[in-house]
Amino acid sequence: MDERASIVRLYAVTDGRTRPRHLLGLHTVLGPGRRKPRPGLAEESAQIIELCRQRRRPLAELAGTLGLHVAAVTVLVSDLIDADSLAVPAPDRADGEGPDVQTLQALSAGLRRKWPNAKAG
Repeated sequence: MDERASIVRLYAVTDGRTRPRHLLGLHTVLGPGRRKPRPGLAEESAQIIELCRQRRRPLAELAGTLGLHVAAVTVLVSDLIDADSLAVPAPDRADGEGPDVQTLQALSAGLRRKWPNAKAG
């Protein structure tokens, strides 16, 4: 497939979207979700799910492995998170305890900056 056909395909697969619904960084680690992928899923999305079933992978690694632009992979991953076919697993802690208070406070502050008018529901 030539480069132009690849770009058109990604445009079609992402419905022309360039921004994901979820805030995901290059180092965001992804694992399998609770639901099986729906029938008729785009080949790229199916490949992402399969790679994450093999082992948890960062977003940047998915893009590199598939040879796709990070922005397109981010949109696809965001859609798969919405469909519960992928998940952002909580990091494993060596001490067996939950997250520390400092991490939770930093996370809370970041969420308030990003969505200042959001309300807990």
